Amino acid sequence: MARRHGAPPDAGQLLAIYLNDHLAGSSGGLSLIRRIARGHRDTPLEASLTSLAREIAEDRDSLREIMRVLGIPRRRVRAVLGALAERAGRLKLNGRLVSRSPLSDVLEFEAMRLGVEAKGALWSALRSVADADPRLDRGALERLQDRARHQAGVLEDLRLAAAARAFEPSGTAPRPTAQAAAGGRGRTGP
Repeated sequence: MARRHGAPPDAGQLLAIYLNDHLAGSSGGLSLIRRIARGHRDTPLEASLTSLAREIAEDRDSLREIMRVLGIPRRRVRAVLGALAERAGRLKLNGRLVSRSPLSDVLEFEAMRLGVEAKGALWSALRSVADADPRLDRGALERLQDRARHQAGVLEDLRLAAAARAFEPSGTAPRPTAQAAAGGRGRTGP
């Protein structure tokens, strides 16, 4: 894929960059959700978070398979940068110097939701490419996009429950609801 200096990249090169960037993001997101799940071991959230981590790992595998089918090599440098970004995210200011604070859950669920929404945008973009590229399975991409929507909804419920716990003035915010812990959508509206 060599190109002349100054020549614009072709569509294949752009797709390779795009997919490798998403692969790096998915690896960072997978590390984060696994760490979140470990941090909620033996809580009502454990099963939901473990399930999310499994699905996100499957989604990363789906992206790797799509890249293989399209003949797009994985760029290890981008994957390393994604892992470093996830680790740097642990250094966020959460109101405590060394330990986790209730704000940690809010920020981590928020970061995961944003990542999952980006993944949904990836599947949508690939669906538009599938119209012109028979190597892509439009039905599989639609299922992946639907799953991303569901995952974003679960993460939003978890984020809102964490925000209620963190920001409740009296410190008596309710624990996660059974519905949020089970991965259901407990809220209505946007």
